Amino acid sequence: MADERFESKIYVAVDAGPAAADRLAAALAAADIASVLIRPAAGQALDVAAARPLVELAQKAGAAALIADDAELARTLRADGVHLSAGGDPAEAYETARGILGGRYIVGADTGGSRDDAMTLAEIGADYVAFAPEAADTSLRDELCEWWAEIFEVPCVALDVATADEAASLQAVRCDFVGITLPASAPAAESRDLVLAVRGALARGLAEAE
Repeated sequence: MADERFESKIYVAVDAGPAAADRLAAALAAADIASVLIRPAAGQALDVAAARPLVELAQKAGAAALIADDAELARTLRADGVHLSAGGDPAEAYETARGILGGRYIVGADTGGSRDDAMTLAEIGADYVAFAPEAADTSLRDELCEWWAEIFEVPCVALDVATADEAASLQAVRCDFVGITLPASAPAAESRDLVLAVRGALARGLAEAE
């Protein structure tokens, strides 16, 4: 009989820029966070100066620091790995990143909602696959996460989880990571409150499964 106790881990995405470190620090203080995805601010490139303090904050808290789409930057900063966005040839992007980083780093990828791409990435060695909602519709993401969890051992990340209820539903179908995007251009308290709400929902779900 399968163990009914299953707890999703929290995966946080933060956009670099003004006050990004404050938002991330507030989130890290609110809950145990497994991974932090560091992305460029809208319309800007991600560079060493913007990313380094976020990498250091994440790693100091025991979270894996992942750089969006730039394996060279991840290696320069001694981050824990890279997250590849959807688009283009995912297998080629994975092989390029793995060639730069080697086997000790994390290489995960957003599959763009493609089951075939997700399976291909898992077969060639991706450390996780990720599924994102389409616009405001989370149903396909949640369906894909449930399908993946039932069949595959490679971890799955549900991206852009916006509410505690969404997180609880994803934990119920044994999604490995719930991915929260910290609200940009908002007070750090909003990031803290979102993470606290998600942490609480996951804890309640775990208790109910006992």
